[in-house]
Amino acid sequence: MKAWPTPVVISRGDYSSPMEACLEKHIGGNLYSQQPNLPPLPVPPLGATLTMLHASAKALSTSEQMFESFESALDKFKSSGEAQRLHARLLSRAEAAEVHKTSWLQLWWNQLGYLSVRDPVPVNVSYFFQFRDDPTTQQDGVKRGAAALVATALFRYRCASGSLPCEQIGRKVKTPLCSTAFKYLFNACRIPGVEIDTYNIYDPSRNHHVVVCRRGIFFSFDFVDPATGKPKPLAVLEALLTKCKEIADSSIATAAFKVGVLTANERTQWGRDRAEIMRYDSMKVALETIQSSAILLCLDSTDTLSRGCTSEVFWHGGGELGGAAANRFFDKSIQIFATDNGKCGMLGEHSMMDGMPVLQFANYVTKITYAEAGRLAPPADQDDEAVDEKVAVLFYFDENIPDVESKFDALIARGTASYNNLVNNQELTVECFRGFGASFIKRNKFSPDSFFQMVIQLASYRLFGEFVATYEASQVRAYRHGRTETTRSCSIESAEWVVEQGRFNDNNNFGELGKRRIEMLRKAAESHGRFVRLAAKGQGVDRVLFGLRMLVGEREEVPALFNNELFLKSKRWRVSTSHLTHPDIDNWGWGEVVEDGVGVAYSIHAERIVFNVTSVKKTNFSKRFCHLLSEALVEIGDMLLEKRSRL
Repeated sequence: MKAWPTPVVISRGDYSSPMEACLEKHIGGNLYSQQPNLPPLPVPPLGATLTMLHASAKALSTSEQMFESFESALDKFKSSGEAQRLHARLLSRAEAAEVHKTSWLQLWWNQLGYLSVRDPVPVNVSYFFQFRDDPTTQQDGVKRGAAALVATALFRYRCASGSLPCEQIGRKVKTPLCSTAFKYLFNACRIPGVEIDTYNIYDPSRNHHVVVCRRGIFFSFDFVDPATGKPKPLAVLEALLTKCKEIADSSIATAAFKVGVLTANERTQWGRDRAEIMRYDSMKVALETIQSSAILLCLDSTDTLSRGCTSEVFWHGGGELGGAAANRFFDKSIQIFATDNGKCGMLGEHSMMDGMPVLQFANYVTKITYAEAGRLAPPADQDDEAVDEKVAVLFYFDENIPDVESKFDALIARGTASYNNLVNNQELTVECFRGFGASFIKRNKFSPDSFFQMVIQLASYRLFGEFVATYEASQVRAYRHGRTETTRSCSIESAEWVVEQGRFNDNNNFGELGKRRIEMLRKAAESHGRFVRLAAKGQGVDRVLFGLRMLVGEREEVPALFNNELFLKSKRWRVSTSHLTHPDIDNWGWGEVVEDGVGVAYSIHAERIVFNVTSVKKTNFSKRFCHLLSEALVEIGDMLLEKRSRL
């Protein structure tokens, strides 16, 4: 692990900044070996983009008048030369980006999609993973946390040294993926600003510590050997975590400033609060300690049992009932959770890295059980220092500063009220459908992902009473500095099939009618699969339309298309979805994108399907949508079984 040329890199959302590019070359190794060879993110042909837009918008239209208005705006956009001029500008921007070895999209996306957004990070930005239980911990949170630290140390070393293999996709022909986001996994933190945030990434060779949080109290200790970067003995890590737990559970904890809840604030307010905290040297040092730590390990004083309760605690702290409101630092790139009864999970801050690099780390953590960690970590040395001397407690009040407690108490009270208002307004429902899974779907010659996306279309139509824009994330990391593109799952073909199925299950999926419905379902799923493949090649609709809109000059009239009712509806994601299936991840999810929508995370295992749905509580959408998903699965499953019985 090489020392960086500078202790910290401050990112303003530009992957191609000279310092970031220098870091990748400096770290080197297999991880960054393919970066110079990755192709640039393409700009799709204008005609193909507008044709796909036309088709996807048509499926969402609720009246002839709405669609005619859209077609008129689209025709004007093409015939007036507006589209061609903007597209030419985008091509020029892409050429300039290629000169600088980057993507035409990434800076816009990182800043406007994340760093400049003022919404709170929890619910709106972060995503969680809930891991399968580790039976070797005997339901002990300290043991689970210690094992996670061993896994973190080992994976972090491979990442920071560049020895981690570059990710590749493809069965026969392997395609390398962009590794830029891996710099943001460890020793990284989002920094709030009044108008726009930044991201700090710290040199791992200079920062050997982890920060642990228990009951809102933050502790710091070295969890790796500074000389080697390898983990400390498992017994030592357990002792250190036990010490943190003992201090936090004692009366001494009342003298510490529970800063974590402030990170759940609206970003401008948190930026102002942080500026106030930074006026005090001891508080500034404490914040820097959290920001530069490898990860944040949250030892939650909860005993969650169900998948739903555990998911709520891991997603946002669980609100007033969850008891983990202050036991978070939501700006941290990675937070790992270990509850008192050994439940474990992870929260990823989404601004500068998407889920797939984090999933690779999560995969490693889930593979290192407590028993395995004992074998991988070095044996304890009898000459180890006393544990008491290794644990530093952060954010203690300085009695020499007048009125500091009352001032900080006011910040905490306001932050807690804001947090409670945010989280208590949310609803999460998770369901495990055991009727069938990927095995059954494949036997019926469907892609599991496309199949379930059609289930989502049927359920959303029955929930909302109309077709709504549906977002499915598709990664484009095969391109330099690529992140994601949108698969628009609501298509003309899916709409035709859903209308045929009807607003309610008519229990008439048999005979010739059932056969026709299955063929329409198959056609819809195939259409979805084609869109997925195009999106993965950077040939989607939404990113290029975003680019065209960004290139309208300040003194130029905005093309009517960009303000058209149906155009706006087609990119207002009332259903936001993503698919991730992993044998050791019990559940995962994030928050809805719009207030009258749902966030749908799903995993399609061989014999079961798990789906996690979030929504604003007052809508009651999450419970209803889960019911409709299950109902649709049973309905379609019966239809397919009836067909197979005739064969």
